[in-house]
Amino acid sequence: MPGLFSVKTPPNATPLRVLIAATENGAGGTRRPPSPSPSVSRTKPTKKTPDKSGIDESSLENPDLGPFLLKLARDTIASGDNPNKALDYAIRASKSFERCSGPGLELAMSLHVLAAIYSSLGRFEEAVPVLERSIDVTDDALAKFSGCMQLGDTYSMMGRLDRSIRCYESGLRIQIEALGDSDPRVAETCRYLAEAHVQAMQLDEAENLCKRTLEIHKEHSAPASLEEAADRRLMALVCEAKGDYESALEHLVLSSMSMIANGQENEVAAIDVSIGNIYLSLGRFDEAIFAYQKALTVFKSTKGESHPSVALVFIRLADLYHKTGKLRESKSYCENALRIYAKPVPGTTSEEIASGLTEVSAIYESLDEIEEALRLLEKAVKLLEDTPGNRSTIAGIEAQMGVMFYMVGRYGDARISFENAVAKLRASGESKSAFFGIVLNQMGLASVQLYRIDEAIELFEEARKILEQECGPCHLETLGVYSNLAATYDAIGRVEDAIEILEYILTMREEKLGTANPEVDDEKKRLAELLKEAGRTRNRKGKSLEKLLDARSAKKESAKRWSTFGFRT
Repeated sequence: MPGLFSVKTPPNATPLRVLIAATENGAGGTRRPPSPSPSVSRTKPTKKTPDKSGIDESSLENPDLGPFLLKLARDTIASGDNPNKALDYAIRASKSFERCSGPGLELAMSLHVLAAIYSSLGRFEEAVPVLERSIDVTDDALAKFSGCMQLGDTYSMMGRLDRSIRCYESGLRIQIEALGDSDPRVAETCRYLAEAHVQAMQLDEAENLCKRTLEIHKEHSAPASLEEAADRRLMALVCEAKGDYESALEHLVLSSMSMIANGQENEVAAIDVSIGNIYLSLGRFDEAIFAYQKALTVFKSTKGESHPSVALVFIRLADLYHKTGKLRESKSYCENALRIYAKPVPGTTSEEIASGLTEVSAIYESLDEIEEALRLLEKAVKLLEDTPGNRSTIAGIEAQMGVMFYMVGRYGDARISFENAVAKLRASGESKSAFFGIVLNQMGLASVQLYRIDEAIELFEEARKILEQECGPCHLETLGVYSNLAATYDAIGRVEDAIEILEYILTMREEKLGTANPEVDDEKKRLAELLKEAGRTRNRKGKSLEKLLDARSAKKESAKRWSTFGFRT
């Protein structure tokens, strides 16, 4: 699975495999980690090569040819020889199986191999129909399961996380039908699907799957097993993302105890970093420092002084010291991390470096060193290949760059960065996420500063629809977009529309924050200015948001003016 947030399966846990060779075990085998992995170097997409092998069509009807060619394809892949030669063997094997035996398990297996080769060459678009066909040509549950999961991995590498999740869900249903809902292999698939939901920030779904996985492993595994430890680490990640820090800490401590019992020193250190993160979120700084220093000692002794894991702990300590007001120490730890990233040890991936640079950039931004923060983000974008699997990550970095450009008054650069981020998020199928709505809102603000008011209105209205759906009409992010939308209406002379929206916002903020809150006072002043201009008094009767936003006047004034109140970032 792509992304920087997935929880790694412990080294001794049962691996997940796509069983393309097994024919005697029936349904529901386990599956391997996705191939190719985003954490290792990938072969760049190659140009399609014409078939120069001069296939003798009559020879394809030999029943012994398909297995022979399939073995040649596997052997060629294993030897690291010309992948195009392996592709040729796999194509010919699939044709031979189709002619000799027709639809069935053998054809499905050969299609799995063919799709894996396409993926290794970066030709994901060609792998997708091959895998879809592999699912259709067989009734074997194991083959269908493997096809669904491999198809999910392929969509994941293409950055289509929504389709990827649907494929994993289909695979899980097939596996449960074949094995029952309490088989340990089902637990592995549940965890895999949970990781995908975490990637998509679908935390409730991820939490339910984690609970299910824990229940299965408690039933079938020994106490304090590595499988249970991995489940608890993922559950802790979900709890932390939901703001339930105490539950996250409990899961991490239990996971650490399991890892200690199994002699997994490096895994214990990684969990100590996560424990430090929780203590930091809870404001328990001394305990956080102790956890980070424990992890740092282990990583230095087992991985070396210049390993990315050491740099990661330096970044955590830099963040901690920044939050405690020790800015000199914070900057010193940032510089230590950057020195490691400047001369990475062999095996360090560009994704690891880019992730680290992004985190250091956030600290420099907090230190008000915006230009240095921007330089680091630009370097991070250059390190990441613009492949489908990296689009969401790059979009997040470009959105952050847009915010920084906006902060220093470079509104044109800000708009370009937001526009690039929006395009990548749309291409990745994330145009319905709350994050996408927030980026649209920020882009709208940049458009306002560039006097592109009509464009800003379109962006705010699209952001409003998304955030209403994802967060609800009363959420503070949604109310912020309403406020910006009202300001743009005022800017083009639609004062009545602006007043109605502001009255709704003020009512909601009074209910959520209380009438004495400074934000409520600010909204009151904005509304008072508009009401004074329109010669009206505040209407205290509640109106439905649907009436305010969907039954507005369609009239648009050509003369534009600046709003009498500000915009909310």
